[in-house]
Order: sequence, then structure tokens, then C-alpha cells
Amino acid sequence: MRSLFHLAFHVTDLDTARQFYAGVLGCTEGRSTATWVDFDFFGHQLSLHLGEPFQTTRTGQVGAHLVHMPHFGVVLGLPDWQALAQRLTNAGVTFVLPPQVRFEGEPGEQWTLFVLDPFGNPIEAKGFRSLDTVYAAP
Repeated sequence: MRSLFHLAFHVTDLDTARQFYAGVLGCTEGRSTATWVDFDFFGHQLSLHLGEPFQTTRTGQVGAHLVHMPHFGVVLGLPDWQALAQRLTNAGVTFVLPPQVRFEGEPGEQWTLFVLDPFGNPIEAKGFRSLDTVYAAP
């Protein structure tokens, strides 16, 4: 079965959202109205609606780091993750958690980075040498 994930959340300006999600992340814009816009977020559907973004706190303990909760993101093969990390770097995006490897040499080894969109919505991107190891446990 093939399925797509859908996530809808608030942003305060659709033009700024377009600049970030399409211009910086490279997402393709889909349908839109005066109050929302859809994006193809690495094969999944994001619907960004005008409104007040959700509150987040840095309470997610991952290794030695506290990450924003709640957050959403994408899991990519390592070459695609590296290309995204470079795209973000080239765009001058400030990293909450800069590109780095976690659990090196262990099951579930992964590369990660965290950024905030212009509205404070936290986004994580993970990279794996093989997507077969996404759920690997130590």
C-alpha cells in the first residue's frame, strides 16, 4: 500500500510561506485559495492555513540536545538529505540544530538537522544510508 501523509497547520503570511517552502525547501506548490496553500513536502501534503502558529517548547530530549516539541519533518536517503542540508546552508537559514550525525555506528544511525520556518514552526530532516534502518533499535 502506498499512502501519503497530510499535515495542516497555521502560518501568518502565505507569500512568506511560499518563499520558504517553495523557494528555500524546493517544495512544489499545489492548490491554494486566499487563506491556504498546499505544498508537496517531499512526497507528502502540507496545507498551510492563515492563522496563529502552534506553540512549541524545547522539551524533546534527544541525546544531549533539547529539540522543539511538537515538530514535523521528513526522512530522506542520505544523498537527498545532504542536498537539502546544502540547500538550507546556501540559503542562509539559521539552524536550530546544525547538520550532524547521531547514533554513529549504531543501529538507527542517522543524520539530522532542525530549522524553524519563518513562523516558528520547527522542522526536522533526517537522513539514512538506507531507509530500511529507520526503525532499527540498538
